[in-house]
Amino acid sequence: MATMKRGYVLHHRPFRESSVIVNLLIEGVGRVDAITRVGTGKRSIKSILQPFQPLIIQFSAQSEAKNLGLKNITQIEAAAPAMPLVGNSLYSGFYLNELLVRLLSVEHQAEGLFIDYHRALMSLAKGFCSSHLRYFEMALLLELGAFPSLSYDTLGNALAADCHYRFVAESGFLPVVQHKEGFTHGKGQLSGAMLTALATQQLQTEHLNQAKGLMRYLLTPLLGNKPLLSRQLFTKNAQ
Repeated sequence: MATMKRGYVLHHRPFRESSVIVNLLIEGVGRVDAITRVGTGKRSIKSILQPFQPLIIQFSAQSEAKNLGLKNITQIEAAAPAMPLVGNSLYSGFYLNELLVRLLSVEHQAEGLFIDYHRALMSLAKGFCSSHLRYFEMALLLELGAFPSLSYDTLGNALAADCHYRFVAESGFLPVVQHKEGFTHGKGQLSGAMLTALATQQLQTEHLNQAKGLMRYLLTPLLGNKPLLSRQLFTKNAQ
């Protein structure tokens, strides 16, 4: 018998008649694409089939759309109230969802990423801080094998808080002579203090711009030229 698992809807779109295709993030599994009937009246699940709503889901490999590689949701219910995301936290949640849909394939079994996502939503629900986005971006990049070591530099020495570094693609962080320029599109420098704080998830206000620049630089080749709709929404409505 299939077991019930915790999950979140990342995105959904209409399918045949009263059915929808949903992109899910499932605990202990990773990305799952499935089909479910929405129902009508009191039996409708529209109210819970929304982003940031913790769910308990049961699904099987049998589906009316086998040729699309979709599983079939056999049972779904709310596990808790929806995460109360508002303002910048809400836009940030949409950003995390879009990253997952764009970068995490069904074939990539990211079993542990659910916990990082759930933790990010809980942090954003308490109040917006861009550090929550950086920690999730780091977890996602690590899952994809696209994040450099935060333990050692390219020379094999431990990263030091009082040093500065330049990121070298496919190599890591190269120590450089210190100067005042910041990190800009991969051409500037990163403080060792920011890198060590990122590694321990203790970013401070003075680290946030450099951390954002680093993550954007690492994500760009994976995302390609298609812009993120959520990023445009955030820029338009940022408070």
